Amino acid sequence: MIQKPRKIFPALICLALASATFAVYWHVHNNDFIDFDDNLYITENTNIQNGLTAEAVKWAFTTNQAYNWHPVTWLSHIVDCSFFDLKPAGHHLVNLGFHVANALLLFIVLWQMTGALWRSAFVAALFALHPLHVESVAWVSERKDVLSTFFWLLTIWFYIRYTRRPKFSTYIPVMVAFAVGLMAKQMLVTLPFVLLLLDYWPLDRFAEPQDERKKKITSGKQPFLRCLAEKLPLLILSFIACVIVLYVQSGAALVRGTNQMPVVNRLGNAILAYAGYIAKMFYPVHLGILYPYPLTSPPLWKIAAGGLILLGITIAAFRFSQGRRWLVVGWLWFIGALVPVIGIVQVGLQAMADRYTYVPLVGLFIIITWGAAELFEKTRYRKVILAVSAGVILLSLSVLTYKQVSRWKDSITLFGYTAAVTKDNDIMHFNLGRLLLARGDAERAISHWTEAVRIKPDQPTIHKYLAELFTQQGDIEKAIKEYREALKYKPDDAMARENLQNLLEQRKNP
Repeated sequence: MIQKPRKIFPALICLALASATFAVYWHVHNNDFIDFDDNLYITENTNIQNGLTAEAVKWAFTTNQAYNWHPVTWLSHIVDCSFFDLKPAGHHLVNLGFHVANALLLFIVLWQMTGALWRSAFVAALFALHPLHVESVAWVSERKDVLSTFFWLLTIWFYIRYTRRPKFSTYIPVMVAFAVGLMAKQMLVTLPFVLLLLDYWPLDRFAEPQDERKKKITSGKQPFLRCLAEKLPLLILSFIACVIVLYVQSGAALVRGTNQMPVVNRLGNAILAYAGYIAKMFYPVHLGILYPYPLTSPPLWKIAAGGLILLGITIAAFRFSQGRRWLVVGWLWFIGALVPVIGIVQVGLQAMADRYTYVPLVGLFIIITWGAAELFEKTRYRKVILAVSAGVILLSLSVLTYKQVSRWKDSITLFGYTAAVTKDNDIMHFNLGRLLLARGDAERAISHWTEAVRIKPDQPTIHKYLAELFTQQGDIEKAIKEYREALKYKPDDAMARENLQNLLEQRKNP
């Protein structure tokens, strides 16, 4: 039996939740922009740097820059530049503000739906303090994550109000919030299905209504079909968003075709990514900005094992859902919310990304929280055990999150850490070399670029960079070797061929 909480408790929980999140993340305002997408979104994007003008608004709704259509996200960056110019502190604190608002909204909507105050508070605290969410908060370019999630949760909040007074006037805010969220990031396309899950639990809308007035409203329709029909306007919006994003990204070099990455490989990576996200939720260490797609396909036994684990959890979730509907809802929330970014349509070079867990992990947090409450339900010191365990978990996560925010201090710190904790990350080594050279550290730049071409030799650009550096240092033999490597992978590079010829002449006639 869930006891009715004192009226002061919700306000105190909100205060504690906001204070803890600000305390753990506050030093993010000391962090710089990251030289990885932040240039596309802010530092080198003149369209957003002149503030909120009619021209800027028009650009936000018509551009496909960064291979996305997210006008609401662009508008938020435009407003930031109006207030903070290119000073990173303000941009970071706006991200943090949205993250705090999301944690509070998550607490409120869960509490309103379930009536379980402390369980809802713990889920929100896990969401607020988990290290996997640092990327979405500390990376200014990921404003689209925290912003779209704000509208995801706002849509749920409006939907709760609609379920209590189901009429057209209460449905309009649901559609508006959802549409705005889609214009911040199209990952919200799965939200109608999540709302259908919430109809099952905790809103319990699949049961036949007992109230005669409600029976009239439903017009005798089966509850499930009625709930499904309610989602049709939202599903249409989702379909439109999918068409837009596929159109925008169809011509992008980042979208990889089946000739580059067969469907079988994508399915295998998707299975391992699901398993990887679960593992990182329980053991959130060695978190980086980019986990590169493996150079070779993982062994079949590994994919098979991952698939069997996921299948086993899915079967168990349904098998034991009697009286535990939160089990199947939480699991399907996690599985379903990741579908747009799990890699079936592969965009970019990443095998997985921390930012993709921002919303999906809520499903697993619900399972953990409600599961723990049931596990200790008949234990004598239940409240003490749960309170102490929750405190230890949240304190541990806070320490890890605080450290992870520090790793986002600047590009060199972040890229160096990522290169150290990931395997064969040629992209990070390339970027480190570029930044170190800009600082005048040619030796370390050569070291990282050499590592990048060791991992992936077919990179003519890096071979040329190395050749130019060796030429400047007077190491003709190494420069000749690198130009030859560059021409092996790009034979029509006239400049590389000319430079190589000059070096060969120079070696012949010193």
